Amino acid sequence: MRVVTTAQPLDVQPSPLALLLLGRDADPRSERGVECPGDLPAPSDPDLVARARAAKEKLGDKVFVLGHHYQRDEVIEFADVTGDSFKLARDAAARPDAEYIVFCGVHFMAESADILTGDSQQVVLPDLAAGCSMADMATAEQVAECWDVLTEAGVAGTTVPVSYMNSSADIKAFTGRHGGTICTSSNARRALDWAFQQGEKVLFLPDQHLGRNTAVRDMGMSLEDCVVYNPHKPGGGLTAEQLRAAKMILWRGHCSVHGRFSLESVRDVRERIPGVNVLVHPECKHEVVAAADLVGSTEYIIKTLEAAPAGSKWAIGTELNLVRRLANRFAGEGKEIVFLDKTVCFCSTMNRIDLPHLVWALESLVAGKVVNRIQVDPETEAHAKAALERMLALP
Repeated sequence: MRVVTTAQPLDVQPSPLALLLLGRDADPRSERGVECPGDLPAPSDPDLVARARAAKEKLGDKVFVLGHHYQRDEVIEFADVTGDSFKLARDAAARPDAEYIVFCGVHFMAESADILTGDSQQVVLPDLAAGCSMADMATAEQVAECWDVLTEAGVAGTTVPVSYMNSSADIKAFTGRHGGTICTSSNARRALDWAFQQGEKVLFLPDQHLGRNTAVRDMGMSLEDCVVYNPHKPGGGLTAEQLRAAKMILWRGHCSVHGRFSLESVRDVRERIPGVNVLVHPECKHEVVAAADLVGSTEYIIKTLEAAPAGSKWAIGTELNLVRRLANRFAGEGKEIVFLDKTVCFCSTMNRIDLPHLVWALESLVAGKVVNRIQVDPETEAHAKAALERMLALP
């Protein structure tokens, strides 16, 4: 006898993360965006360039467009200034008369611009889904739990937090509340020197590679002086003894672009291009940095290539949009510039800012509608700004 049963609906509710990833919910305290209201121009619209120019011209001095080095060429064309995240935030703060700051970058960068600009200025991110995987790897709740673990181990009182610029406003605020400072890839050494004058240990957030490379390569520490705190394991996966013995407590975070470069990439490019100079960003893994000829921030990479002699050969370990732009820029000078890895690797979230999104944001401003405004609440802003100001005061 065959028994037929009627399937009953399962009482299963999707998790908040599932809804977020499906684009059906929003988390304003996360780096992940969800959607942009309104209709975007079609990517194939042949008039996009003309529309962007017209909208920007109508807005005049009311708008200031910032373009991060990793942006697409089609977006960089309309940027008033280009640079890394902190340079752009400072450039925005230096333009108090601009009513609108359109930040062609990612979410944490727009937050920093909002923190550093005046109350009357409005920061716009053309696509809210332009987040940062690294910044996503450290949430306020996880970092608060980490501090509890350090407190229980008896080391919180001697630990100074140092947070990379590539972090959310919440993490910057945590850093400010606990007497720490922000750093960039350019001044990480100075920030750590300052931090070790204030305490015995550093909690470095959220990029483990920049923290490790700065401590070991630049400051002479050993790899044994560094431990990695994994927020997905009880107690960070560390014992109290390990925390007490460590000098650098590194958050288990990384850049999804720079983390792709490997020691094999370096070996391969040296075999393919004899005499090549390998120049990488300090967000790369320690073994890649150790095998490179030169290591430095985005601005350092650009300045190094500007000063390089004609005929020199370079393999660059950083985001592909920038490498390709530099290769085209210096080709006429006889400089050979290639991407370090054979695999194409753009920053996927940075690339969400495209010409249709930029046109939509600018035309909305022309129509008197501010879209995708990024606002940091006053309390978070105050503590985050304190941490940023400590960085600005570094010797």
